[in-house]
Amino acid sequence: MTVAAEAWVDDPFAEAVRLGRGPLWLRRGDGLRIPLDVERWCAPATGADHGLLLRCTRLAAPVVDLGCGPGRLVAALLGLGVPALGVDVTAAAVVRTRGLGGPALRRSVFDRLPAEGRWGGALLADGNVGIGGDPGRLLARSAELLAPAGTLLVEVEPRETDERLTVRVEGPDGRVGPPFAWARCGATATARRAERAGLVETERWSSHGRHFLAFRKVLRPR
Repeated sequence: MTVAAEAWVDDPFAEAVRLGRGPLWLRRGDGLRIPLDVERWCAPATGADHGLLLRCTRLAAPVVDLGCGPGRLVAALLGLGVPALGVDVTAAAVVRTRGLGGPALRRSVFDRLPAEGRWGGALLADGNVGIGGDPGRLLARSAELLAPAGTLLVEVEPRETDERLTVRVEGPDGRVGPPFAWARCGATATARRAERAGLVETERWSSHGRHFLAFRKVLRPR
């Protein structure tokens, strides 16, 4: 029986994480390529990351980093005394996160996770609002993980966009992984879907060319 290749696992992303460098892209169906900032992800938290980290220190701990990648944010949170857990489907990412001293699970964000409904904060950084190609579903899932009045911090596209794509991860040698669904959302599209998921926008900010939104979970009357 042949096992189907898995995106982010059986593609150049895993190798790039192990090496700590790119270049790496998401290749769209129309041939255009979206660069992936592997070097920044594999380096210590810096620049706009500090705004995310500062906001996490104000939350009721703990914090879950959904799609944690190589673990820089998990490691930085622990260094600030904030309990944190990374979740990622890529074994190399989980290994690297653990190598930084951070706890991490190899799991999809849609799988059963520890402490569901009790996380003080959740992160969707580095474009991870695109996970699964359905931002509405992902935001609703993130809300499920949060404790009452918990906070979700989301990085969005710099420009207003709202698109669902089929993409492949492409490495420097032209090798590509299997196709998978992805999405790219700007602030307006993200806020609209978050509201439907029971999340209320509390803040938006930009730093070092990156753009973010904060949402608080609200309990709807039964």
